[in-house]
Amino acid sequence: MEKRVVIAIVLSIAVLYGYSYLVPQPSPQKAGEGRPRTGQTAAVPAPAPPAVPLQPMAAPAAGIPARDVAVETDLYKAVFSSRGGSLKKLVLKQYHERTGADAREVTLIAEEAAENFTLRSEVTGFALDPATVCSANSEGFTVAKGDKRELEFSCSSPQGIVLKKSYTIRGDSYGIDLNQQLVNAGAVRQEGVLRLVVSNRVETQAKESRFEEVGLVTLAGDDVDALKPKDLAKGPKSYDKEVLWTGFADKYFLNAVMAGNAGIGGVTIKESRGYVESAVASRPIALNPGESVALPYKLYFGPKDLDILKGQGSQLERVIDLGWFAVVAKPLLYSLKFFYRYVHNYGIAIIIVTVIIKILFYPLTYKSYKSMKEMAKLQPKMTALREKYKNDRDAMNKAVMELYQTHKVNPLGGCLPMLVQMPIFIALYRALMSSIELRHAPFMLWIQDLSTKDPFYVTPIIMGATMFIQQKMTPATGMDPMQAKMMLALPLVFTVMFINMPSGLVLYWLVNNILTIGQQMYINRLLKE
Repeated sequence: MEKRVVIAIVLSIAVLYGYSYLVPQPSPQKAGEGRPRTGQTAAVPAPAPPAVPLQPMAAPAAGIPARDVAVETDLYKAVFSSRGGSLKKLVLKQYHERTGADAREVTLIAEEAAENFTLRSEVTGFALDPATVCSANSEGFTVAKGDKRELEFSCSSPQGIVLKKSYTIRGDSYGIDLNQQLVNAGAVRQEGVLRLVVSNRVETQAKESRFEEVGLVTLAGDDVDALKPKDLAKGPKSYDKEVLWTGFADKYFLNAVMAGNAGIGGVTIKESRGYVESAVASRPIALNPGESVALPYKLYFGPKDLDILKGQGSQLERVIDLGWFAVVAKPLLYSLKFFYRYVHNYGIAIIIVTVIIKILFYPLTYKSYKSMKEMAKLQPKMTALREKYKNDRDAMNKAVMELYQTHKVNPLGGCLPMLVQMPIFIALYRALMSSIELRHAPFMLWIQDLSTKDPFYVTPIIMGATMFIQQKMTPATGMDPMQAKMMLALPLVFTVMFINMPSGLVLYWLVNNILTIGQQMYINRLLKE
């Protein structure tokens, strides 16, 4: 949807400003867009260990049920299970599924069946098959802002392998530190691979707009690879070179596992029963009796907020895809957030950013409008030349170019300045479309969510009307009847195209049109003086 809209807008603007300059007009008679963090050891590809069936953390022994451990901070509520120290539920307290006082909080994880819990531990090779519930060092707790607490689960096997999973919870962060430690308390050497399995449900009954985009993202090497669940229909996808993080994201939220200083040996992603599972594997491990190994990771369950993601490290902010012009989109997004801190309204912040952009590009706008006026003055002479050389196209083109040179008119003068501005428009479009800041953000009156369409379609209709006025004010450059009809249809096309677009994007386009009309009136007076 987004790609089609961008392409339609770019082509429409190109037609609006460039057609009359680039296409000779017929005569009247014939008209018809990584490296590890400092101090972090990059993952190094290692040969796969001998194929041994996975041994998942087994169910608790009969008569000893697994128990839940609830953890709460100012940002989220989480429920861990003593079965393998896995996570069965996580709810974000600061975000809701919709607007309104009775709206429920955003739930990122919610499972009842133990085989679907996330952050499960699986092993290959080690004699680790816990037959009992893992022990936990707490029955649950709340972490205040500025504080941190540790939740530890411990599982062991008769052969002497002990797995400890320690979660460090901070009261003011969506990030969670996870340290998995394997200890060989047995009498023989043991080898294998330890996997952390992250499970995410794909099939959902929810209809919220955040599920418009659902996919898997992995930063391996210096490339962010994005997959749709349907891409896994042909088989699993594996990464084994310098994996820095892997995650599952919708339009606004992200679950991710980031490498610790021991790195990630590899990641295998597969689809199963309406779920996608990302198995984050260690490098091959060999433990002699009495030896242990620590496998640290950092987890993230939270919003795709550029500032918050950047604060997690590991280049996690790259999960936000701002397209080819990300280098422009990021400053625009930061600008919106900067002005919001002062005006406390993202609608007004959009207006301020739009005004600043129009001021910065005023010299180009003036040059473009002046060039179109000069071209309009030459239309009678150009029509005469086309009539004179109607049977000799080469001679006609040569005569027209000489006319441009004589009057010092650049036929592309009205078009190129607009093309220069296109990266700005596309970048702002991407920033507004994917920005969680606009989600449920009110503007004023009937617009109470800038991330959804105008419920009464008022702003798209006004936008279309302003575009029509703007078009009528554009100097005529000798369009033929067919082109003129095409131009008259553009406001209607844009109105239909924007009717269901997020109101924040419509607001930008509407304000841009109004400012353009004002600029054209001002420039027109200057050129008449």
